[in-house]
Amino acid sequence: MKPSWTLLLGLYPFAAGAMGVNLFFASLIGSWLGWPVLTPWHSALGGLAIGLPATYSFACHITRLMEQADES
Repeated sequence: MKPSWTLLLGLYPFAAGAMGVNLFFASLIGSWLGWPVLTPWHSALGGLAIGLPATYSFACHITRLMEQADES
């Protein structure tokens, strides 16, 4: 079963924000290897893009949990 659009739209802001923060901190860890540190704006834009698959994955997980709860 596919997740509903309302669930996806409700989760997307949180997933995009979490991915932006994770991307920023990953770039800080990457600086130990000599990689450049992303600016907060670049991290936020990357979070918007990476947040899409993360939202869909988590929404599928929530949908499976809702189906299990309905069966029991």
